[in-house]
Amino acid sequence: MLRYHVLGPVRAVRPDGTDAVLGGPRLRALLTALAAEGGRAVAPGALAERIRSADAPDPGDGGGIAALQALIGRLRRAVGRDAVELTPGGYRLTVGPDAVDVFRFERLTAEGLAALEGGRPADAARVLDEALALWQGPPLLDLPDGATDPLAVRASRRHAEARLGAAAAAVALGRAAAVLPELTALAAAAPLDEPAQALRIRALAETGREAAALAAYEEVRSGLADRLGTRPGPELRALYGRLLAGGGPASRGAGYADGAGDGVTGRAGRTGGSPAAPSPTPPPFASPLPYPPAHRAPRRGNIPARLTSFVGRNDELGEVAAALAAHRLVTLTGPGGAGKTRLAVEVADRTRPDDHPDGVWLAELAPVRDEAAVADAVLTALGVREPALPARSSGPPADPLTRLVEFLCGRRLLLVLDNCEHVVGAVAVVVERVLGVCAGV
Repeated sequence: MLRYHVLGPVRAVRPDGTDAVLGGPRLRALLTALAAEGGRAVAPGALAERIRSADAPDPGDGGGIAALQALIGRLRRAVGRDAVELTPGGYRLTVGPDAVDVFRFERLTAEGLAALEGGRPADAARVLDEALALWQGPPLLDLPDGATDPLAVRASRRHAEARLGAAAAAVALGRAAAVLPELTALAAAAPLDEPAQALRIRALAETGREAAALAAYEEVRSGLADRLGTRPGPELRALYGRLLAGGGPASRGAGYADGAGDGVTGRAGRTGGSPAAPSPTPPPFASPLPYPPAHRAPRRGNIPARLTSFVGRNDELGEVAAALAAHRLVTLTGPGGAGKTRLAVEVADRTRPDDHPDGVWLAELAPVRDEAAVADAVLTALGVREPALPARSSGPPADPLTRLVEFLCGRRLLLVLDNCEHVVGAVAVVVERVLGVCAGV
């Protein structure tokens, strides 16, 4: 089976490692548009419109659907007739779940960030390095207006998270010096991103450059004050306090790295003429830490580390939290790139652990291409494997939805189902069954 690359220039790679020859911008745009659907069908009219501005129609090629049909013929000659299928819903690439690099990249990034959140930096470094190796350039580069496509926007955001996560894993593994140039670049690109700035400051301190770390903190503090009218959050202030306490990185203890905990309660100190402010109790919707502090008991679940600050949207946070307190099912809708995922994850992670003693869990459904695989994807997100379920004395094995319901019954947890729109029918069936049987979900 061919593998398709849309991170950077589009490529179709045969099993023997050779590239299919893709001539002309319209042919490359067509392949990019189909690959970006990950195996879903695209109506001919929508497909023709999506690639229309890639180039003028070929002479004698006709226009609209006729031109598209001619392009489909050329694409089949390049990648194989069976690689492009005409279905009642339109044209689709016959691809497996990991055959398109952007979807594999998203899956690996989610796994790597979950490993980092779970305190497994070595696993996180390995998986995130594998994800970043797939990134060969901007996503959907050969598609007209590809830079504004929701998939490209999402992938670019995940790329920044993967880079920062890989750097965080390296720092946790004692390789701060190796990733300091990368962290410096990331921090320069996002001067108001507190988790990125905190990680850079920590790396400076870990490499013995504590004066530079204090100066970097002052730059962040003044930047936040000048541009947002705010001061650093509790994690940055706690990190600053630990820097002021002096001593080498090793003497600070495991909790130093996380930039959280006891804060700077009443500890005086100056850098660049600015006093260290006391660290107040965070408000109910305080910005989360990039990874959990060592002294805090980690909550159960798989919510990934957020590697960028969450600024504003307090009204929406409160509104969604209130809805969640009153209803067992809350749905967030809106256009692509509006921030539904981030809002849902923020609200979920800020709920009280006592409300969901069995954890807060995120099932990423973007890589799922088959509606029949939705329940399996949720089971995988929950970490459920067959031996963990009740044994059956006889009869055929239970279907995935039955196994999911069996697992969830009697548990009290919060489940976030993300990117549902392309499998919404199957998601509705799963949600109705779970809510109808599992009162604690």
